Amino acid sequence: MPRIFLTLGSINAFLCVLLGALGAHGLKHILTSEMLVVFQTAVQYHFYHALGMILVGLVLFHLPQSRTLKLSGWLMFAGIVLFSGTLYAISLTEFRGLSKIAPLGGLSYMSSWILFAYAAWTSK
Repeated sequence: MPRIFLTLGSINAFLCVLLGALGAHGLKHILTSEMLVVFQTAVQYHFYHALGMILVGLVLFHLPQSRTLKLSGWLMFAGIVLFSGTLYAISLTEFRGLSKIAPLGGLSYMSSWILFAYAAWTSK
């Protein structure tokens, strides 16, 4: 299981660099300044949680049986899809109806870190 989170985290970190460069160089003349800020927020949270998944993968080498830690990693991935993915879509389409999905991603992000802390605290 550590390999899954290390791989997913690394692929997502790559995507963050790619999307960050796209936003900084390719989209800055296309998107409004407001939508560019939304795009940058998506990249920022995406990157934090890509690194978080890598951290989960590394800690799983020490706590391989921790179901809580595994759930934390999956919630980080869900948060990337639901929060950052929604913000990417909103910034590119300006369809604000998608904004109702983003809070689910935010809850996934927050839950993932609480579960990570719980797994660390209760580990033997």
